[in-house]
Amino acid sequence: MTKIALRPVTPADLPILFAQQNDPESNAMAEYPPKDRGEFMRHWDGLLQNKNVTTQAILYKGKLAGHVLCWKDKYEQKFGYWLGREFWGRGIASAAVAEFLKQVSIRPLFAYVAHHNIGSKRVLEKNGFTLLDDSGKLTLWKLS
Repeated sequence: MTKIALRPVTPADLPILFAQQNDPESNAMAEYPPKDRGEFMRHWDGLLQNKNVTTQAILYKGKLAGHVLCWKDKYEQKFGYWLGREFWGRGIASAAVAEFLKQVSIRPLFAYVAHHNIGSKRVLEKNGFTLLDDSGKLTLWKLS
């Protein structure tokens, strides 16, 4: 398995995470629109201050490769991750999700993935998520 490390996201990480989420190809794969810098920073400031949100930075070979997180959204505990495009295809996401799931015992977790994002679907499958709904632009996954 790919060697990664996780640690809490810090404000110093935000410029790199902003650049990663601003990549057009990444946004197309995620079916998620980028936030402008101010909106992104306000959003992450809220995440970092919210004790009900768990955020972890993904480190690969000493570089910030992305992040993984879970949060309560009304009635569901949601899960997600984002990996900078330069880190795709190396097993980093699968390793990071596996490590994160060891740290977070909340179940069930729900994840939404763009229908065409085969790589992210595979990451979830490898980590025990099951497909609940494959009928729209986003597929719904659950980890019990």
